[in-house]
Amino acid sequence: MQYIQKLSLLGVVIISLAMSFFSYANAPKEIFWEDLIPKGHVQIDTQDQANHEGSEQNWVQPDLDAPVVKELDGKSVSLPGFVVPLEGDSEVITEFLLVPYFGACIHVPPPPPNQIVHVTIKGGVPIESLYDAIVVTGVITTETWSGDIAQVGYKIKAIGVAPFEL
Repeated sequence: MQYIQKLSLLGVVIISLAMSFFSYANAPKEIFWEDLIPKGHVQIDTQDQANHEGSEQNWVQPDLDAPVVKELDGKSVSLPGFVVPLEGDSEVITEFLLVPYFGACIHVPPPPPNQIVHVTIKGGVPIESLYDAIVVTGVITTETWSGDIAQVGYKIKAIGVAPFEL
C-alpha cells in the first residue's frame, strides 16, 4: 500500500513540475526597445535630434530600412511604451502604435521603423492618459505596417494591456 502512495505522490510531483515548466515556457518574454534592434546595427537616436524648429526635414522618419530582429517573429512578449492612438472611440482603442518615448509620431519625428510597433487588440482597451506608459503583452511579428504618420517594423496582436510600473 505504501508503494502505491509513494508512486502516486511521485506522479503528482512530476506532473506539477511539468506544468510549472510548460507555463514558464509559454510565459511572455519581457523585452525592451533595445531588444528590437539587431546586434551590430548602429541605430539612429531620433529622440535627441527631435526639435520643432527649422525645416520640415526634422519631421521626416529616419532610417526607413532599419532592420528588425527576425528571431522575435511569433514570440509571446511584453513590451513597455507609449500609445499613439489610431482606431477606437471615446471608451476604448482597438489599434495604436506603441513607441519608446512620449510624443514620438505626434510631437516629434517618428523613430525608425524598428522602434515602432503596430498594436491591435480585439475588443479594445481603455487608455486613461496618453502621458502614461503601458505594457503590451501579445505575439510579436516582424510584419511591416505603414500609415500616414509612420512606417512600422513590428506588429503585436495584444492579449493584454496594463499600466507600466517600475
